[in-house]
Amino acid sequence: MTKKYILDQSSPVSELVNVTYSKDSPSSQRSSTMAPGKERKILYEDVSEDHEEVISTVYSSPVPQQSPESNDEPFTTYFDEKIPIPEDEKHSWFSFRKLWAFTGPGFLMSIAYLDPGNIESDLQSGAVAGFKLLWVLLLATIIGLLLQRLAARLGVVTGLHLAEMCNRQYQKVPRIMLWLMIELAIIGSDMQEVIGSAIAINLLSAGKVPLWGGVLITIADTFMFLFLDKYGLRKLEAFFGFLITIMALTFGYEYVTVKPDQGKLLKGMFMPYCDKCGTPQLEQAVGIVGAVIMPHNMYLHSALVKSRQVNRADKREVQEANKYFFIESCVALFISFLINVFVVSVFAEAFFGKTNEQVNKVCTNSSSPHAGLFPNNNETLEVDIYKGGVVLGCYFGPAALYIWAVGILAAGQSSTMTGTYSGQFVMEGFLNLKWSRFARVILTRSIAITPTLLVAIFQDVEHLTGMNDFLNVLQSLQLPFALIPVLTFTSLHPVMNDFTNGLGWKIAGGVLILIVCSINMYFVAVYVTALGHLALYVVAAIVCVAYLCFVAYLSWLCLIALGISFLACGQTYQLGLTTHPELFLLNNVDADSIVTR
Repeated sequence: MTKKYILDQSSPVSELVNVTYSKDSPSSQRSSTMAPGKERKILYEDVSEDHEEVISTVYSSPVPQQSPESNDEPFTTYFDEKIPIPEDEKHSWFSFRKLWAFTGPGFLMSIAYLDPGNIESDLQSGAVAGFKLLWVLLLATIIGLLLQRLAARLGVVTGLHLAEMCNRQYQKVPRIMLWLMIELAIIGSDMQEVIGSAIAINLLSAGKVPLWGGVLITIADTFMFLFLDKYGLRKLEAFFGFLITIMALTFGYEYVTVKPDQGKLLKGMFMPYCDKCGTPQLEQAVGIVGAVIMPHNMYLHSALVKSRQVNRADKREVQEANKYFFIESCVALFISFLINVFVVSVFAEAFFGKTNEQVNKVCTNSSSPHAGLFPNNNETLEVDIYKGGVVLGCYFGPAALYIWAVGILAAGQSSTMTGTYSGQFVMEGFLNLKWSRFARVILTRSIAITPTLLVAIFQDVEHLTGMNDFLNVLQSLQLPFALIPVLTFTSLHPVMNDFTNGLGWKIAGGVLILIVCSINMYFVAVYVTALGHLALYVVAAIVCVAYLCFVAYLSWLCLIALGISFLACGQTYQLGLTTHPELFLLNNVDADSIVTR
């Protein structure tokens, strides 16, 4: 079938636009030739080989001006290499060879579920609530999997990652605001990851390397590891797999050493209850959800799936890619869930209900130099990544402390690298940067590392809990700016065509996002009410009003995309969302995905 978009002769620009594609191909992959212009009247003709009837409609749509660079060789994003997918005619429905070829992006994505912020949330959950909140961790992981599925499908079907789609579909002001919000989320996450690595280095060096020294070491080796993909993308993915294996072995060692009660573990995982739980346990449950579902991870996953060779003009290949990426994500998040369970169980079994006085005595008897970390009182033990390692060393020997530190170092190092990739994709997509690779690495690293280094210089390793709480709140606030756009774009038929979210996914996605955002708003409210200063309340109120207005704006556009058409007052695209996004995407697809038939 051949379709033609013919500019009406009354338009200031008169030309013929040919669009050739198979009827099953996603709309974003239809090849076209269209000159730039701001406002065009287009006559749409559908000429079928089987029918001689012609259906014509006239509508008005803005087509953004093409940049001068559009005639140059297409600018590739961070991963230049494309992994080929082997053919397997013997196993048409499922092939382990194909699954292996698609394996990689899901494991890189799963590292965000294992970063130091998550590990700290896990150990605090075990120390505060025992095994009672394991079901929350399981539920949060499942919700995260479903939301990651939407991000991956967006990248596979359109050939554009989430930041690129935001750049093409939102107008300038909301686009810049979105970019700033996600950059804040990346900075907050990166601070936790880099400081987590620095704490691990401090523990491994027995305190000889200060926090700021650990930050500098982490920065240096991150730069070194980031250039591993020069030796091949598969080698880089294998390196991430190696770091995940280290985490599984180290935290698994702690699990075997402590020997948690398996009955309590299974009961806490599959029985949604929390007997005799109060405000601390509720806040910890909210913190688990906020730590697991991270905003920048949606942008990362939608970009990573572009590293596989998929003919996006072939509906069967797109379906196959979606299937294998989802299976891989299930496996990757299952492994990350087990590692998180190891950490929760260790602290639930060994330290739930313990007081500072009890821990102080044990550390003193074991001649630990860190006994002074725990005041000699009857208050409930409070732990973080640093104190958690110290406590393990006091109760189970120096080996437990050093093995814990190795696991934290692997978690911090891997998540710092994926955080850098997230920053690259977000900046390239929103700002359409055409810089050299080294310049992009330097810029994205500098934005995130500078505040981290300042914190490390002026704060000691033993007093970082307050900063971590603030960073968790910061990331929780940014969550709607990833979840709402991904649901919006995957629900737009002109963008996703046959792969648009069905009614069930639209409802489920909307409900999940509402639940997750509400939980995180509660977490933020609890943090703000504890500030205890009038000036801070005033500032928080002003920020809250501006924040809610922007979230309401994005939600309004999302509801229109979900099919609530009566909300689309006037010409919706003038308020933000392009009315006919397929006309935009025709000129903005990856060159390798354009197939002329």
